[in-house]
Amino acid sequence: MEYKVLYLEDLGVRIEVSCFAPAGKVGEWHVMYSVEPRDEMFAGQIERLLRAEALLMKSNEMAGANPVFKRYFLSDATNQKPCIDDNGKCTVSYIQQPPLDGSKVALWVYLQRGTEVQANADALGSTAVSHNGYRQIWTMGMMSHTGTSYQQTQDLLDMYERTLEMYGANIAENCIRTWFFVRDVDTQYKGLVVARRENFEANGLTQDTHYISSTGIGGNPSDPRALIQFGSYAMTGFEPEQQQYLYALSHLNRTIEYGVTFERGTLFRFGDRDHAYISGTASIDNMGQVVHVGNVIMQTRRMWENVEELLKEGGMGYDDVMQIIVYLRDIADYPTIKRMFAERFPNVPCVFTLAPVCRPTWLIEMECIAVKKTQHDEYRDF
Repeated sequence: MEYKVLYLEDLGVRIEVSCFAPAGKVGEWHVMYSVEPRDEMFAGQIERLLRAEALLMKSNEMAGANPVFKRYFLSDATNQKPCIDDNGKCTVSYIQQPPLDGSKVALWVYLQRGTEVQANADALGSTAVSHNGYRQIWTMGMMSHTGTSYQQTQDLLDMYERTLEMYGANIAENCIRTWFFVRDVDTQYKGLVVARRENFEANGLTQDTHYISSTGIGGNPSDPRALIQFGSYAMTGFEPEQQQYLYALSHLNRTIEYGVTFERGTLFRFGDRDHAYISGTASIDNMGQVVHVGNVIMQTRRMWENVEELLKEGGMGYDDVMQIIVYLRDIADYPTIKRMFAERFPNVPCVFTLAPVCRPTWLIEMECIAVKKTQHDEYRDF
């Protein structure tokens, strides 16, 4: 794993890069862009950010790399999304989760080199990535416009099922990771939970089979009518044995015990590497109880411990992490948490956003993606 931080002083843009690119193999990058506020409107900030992105993509080290998905973290998604002139080369989500560094926008981009990347591969604008018999399907920014959070979640999952059918895939066997962003999570989350559980049961996903790694967090879709925004990652062409679910039962309980249906993490094995997708994780114990109520510092430490145990179960550690997203309920906690993360993870690309967690007493949550070089002769390379 290689980490690099670039600061483009003239543009006031900080670029944090992680790179996993073994010789002769598929390369992967996670890049986080943050913009220095300069007492200007959104148009100025996004213009500087996009110029920085263009400069990085023209650099020698990014030659041949193609974006697979992007996520814009915005302070006012409804008004800002129309101002973003993205190039349409991959699936994109725009979500109102204000960056906590005082700027109006941050950007996370995932890129690959050595694969065939097809943008706008279906009606949902998915990115389809093909290589070595695998096909990855990344679909971001899905929204519905009518009904309650329950009805919108139903609609989104039904829409997603129909799209997966085009690839000969389905939710139960092929979906690896999901993100649900909920407008007013304190009141709308329950509808999401019920609709997702019903959909999963209809698709044969139960506590005796498996669920899907996920983040369910506060965030406003750009369309004011949308209560839920949905994103997902699915894959075809793999053997069931390549996928393993991560539980860390010494520290965490099964989510079904408190009525929700997602896995704590998923490990995916390829011939040349392992991927770990860690769900949104907070300060919780193996009885499902919130730990250290009211203390964001202690909640952060317990959250780190929980994530570390999940990674360890997958044969990984924090040295294998390529990116981190941190969600905070209270903006006033940002300076303390930023300092803690800078000390613990000085190199990992990271973005901090204002996004309430699904229980009011949880003050912080994080998710991450990790990659580790391995050798599994029984499976094809990534």
